[in-house]
Amino acid sequence: MADDLRDTLRDWQKRSGAGRGIAAPQIGAPIRLVHIALADRRWTLVNPEITDVGDQDFLVWDDCFSFPDLLVRVQRAYHVTVRYQDLTGATLILDAEGALAELLQHEIDHLDGVLAVDRATGVDPFCLREEWEKHWAAQGRYSAPSVREEPRGAHVY
Repeated sequence: MADDLRDTLRDWQKRSGAGRGIAAPQIGAPIRLVHIALADRRWTLVNPEITDVGDQDFLVWDDCFSFPDLLVRVQRAYHVTVRYQDLTGATLILDAEGALAELLQHEIDHLDGVLAVDRATGVDPFCLREEWEKHWAAQGRYSAPSVREEPRGAHVY
């Protein structure tokens, strides 16, 4: 299954020029498996679980393999700690911040049946990719971290 995820993501990257990760439910597999493919690192996470969430959030225009023509403004934790197994069964801990933290939250959401559209926030949180590229791309995908407004326990990741 890990090979199927890797191959599907590679194909998507070639066709679209986008894609940093994919979760097994996105290809119809009801298992807790995520494949991440960054410029400098590629790996598969088995049974990933967010075990800690930092105190700062940031806003991001989130795009997704599940709805390729749409971007959604969501609020994510700037820092997360994730426990997972690798393909050998070893348990590992990953502390992630910024773009990697956002990606991990996005993919783990898929494992829990949550899409970015379910996390849409703010006024006009949806944007067609074509419009986003015209109006938002120059400003970057991410905003600066901010202090979390709700109590820490109010977010479920």
